[in-house]
Amino acid sequence: MTPQATGASLMDPGRPLILVTGATGYIGGRLVPRLLAAGHRVRCMARNPDRLAGRSWPGAEAVKGDVSDPASLAVALEGVSQAYYLVHAMSEDRPDFRDRDLGHALVFAAACAKAGVQRIIYLGGLGDPARQRSEHLASRQEVGAALGSTGVPVLEFRAAVIVGSGSASFEMLRHLTERLPIMITPRWVNTRCQPIGVRNVLGYLTEALEHPEVSGIFEIGGRDILDYRRMMLGYAEARGLRRLIIPMRVPLPILSALWVDLVTPIPLELVKPLIEGMTTEVVVRDPRALEVFRVRPMAYKEALALALERLDEDAVETTWATSLSREQEEQVLGSHEGMFLERHHRHVKAPPHVVFDTFCALGGENGWPAGNWLWQIRGLLDRAFRGMGMRRGRRHPRQLRVGDPVDFWRVEALEEDRLLRLRSEMKLDGHAWLQFTVRPEGAGSRLEQLAFFEPHGVLGLIYWYSMLPFHLFVFPGMIRALKRRAEAAVTESRPGA
Repeated sequence: MTPQATGASLMDPGRPLILVTGATGYIGGRLVPRLLAAGHRVRCMARNPDRLAGRSWPGAEAVKGDVSDPASLAVALEGVSQAYYLVHAMSEDRPDFRDRDLGHALVFAAACAKAGVQRIIYLGGLGDPARQRSEHLASRQEVGAALGSTGVPVLEFRAAVIVGSGSASFEMLRHLTERLPIMITPRWVNTRCQPIGVRNVLGYLTEALEHPEVSGIFEIGGRDILDYRRMMLGYAEARGLRRLIIPMRVPLPILSALWVDLVTPIPLELVKPLIEGMTTEVVVRDPRALEVFRVRPMAYKEALALALERLDEDAVETTWATSLSREQEEQVLGSHEGMFLERHHRHVKAPPHVVFDTFCALGGENGWPAGNWLWQIRGLLDRAFRGMGMRRGRRHPRQLRVGDPVDFWRVEALEEDRLLRLRSEMKLDGHAWLQFTVRPEGAGSRLEQLAFFEPHGVLGLIYWYSMLPFHLFVFPGMIRALKRRAEAAVTESRPGA
């Protein structure tokens, strides 16, 4: 099997081939375009290469591969000079994650040795092994050692909190600071940390290819050493917020994790290892990276300003959520922007244009296919709070264009035979969207339905959780009804039907 290119190759075929594992992840998704811009030949490996569709990465190859599967790795590593290992199981809330991470690293190391790979480049975690209290940070360092177990040289960068729009640890601190004027926090807020800007991390990873002879462990960090309390207060200052943080003893770490899971969009399976890691001091003890590489770390305030600028411009490249597997995505309610989400998928035995026409006919006199009475009650509540309610209906019973009202929604985006996104104009403590996407799948289509909600403060959180019982009925029922309607439309259009 030969890996297929996602676009015409623009790179010199004589240049060494670079493999990036975890190309759908937070760091991998940002690294690939930078490697391409530097003129490198890049192959991206993902368990589901379809998730790379739509990326503006001309010249990159996409190949299906799994770090636990030697056969797929043999294909992905064919002809590869150097390989980035950017895969880990931090988001998998399983008791055997440490063994799984170690096993995957050993399989990958053996495959690299067999394929003749010259070097593995790995991004791990900071922390003094002698004082390690975090199982996840210990696992990251074990993975680095396992990657070098078969004799292939390894260049391992170890970093602490990565400050960048979409980074899980940064988003957790950001949302805690945004939403809580007064925080009674566990004592881990006093733990020292050396945060590093995501641009600096990408700078180290990209420049690594200019030093093919360099291997070993390099600790990387930003210019400042802070505790997490000062990081949150620094964020508050940058946003013009006044915040009071009161550290105290919390008897069970899981209580902190549950609270963060409630207040922020980061799901519990990510929150638990993040908080566990925050109990361990993570600072650079060996500054050799500054001697070998040209990267000059930025101050925390500078990295913070760049992250906020990206958020304000809606120019976030990747998020922590991009690294989740398809199965995990189905289970997670949340996204980096502070949005909760509910996603549903269905295979529909109808072509995309029929499915598209079906969901474009929602609302107005056509009504809503599941719990229409609940939609009407919600409209009445909206009117009671001086909102528009459901009275606007829609301009045309079947046709839509951007800007059209659909009851208390407005069409925000419309792509023929592919996508419809509705923005809520209800009175509520937050912003809400409802999006439908359809794409070809086999002899039919794959329909995806997404409900987004960005809460504003505690009232927004209360609203979202109070609506969840109704969501269990409304949203699954809606996508089932859309599937039935689209398939019925196909049956009715057949000759003799």
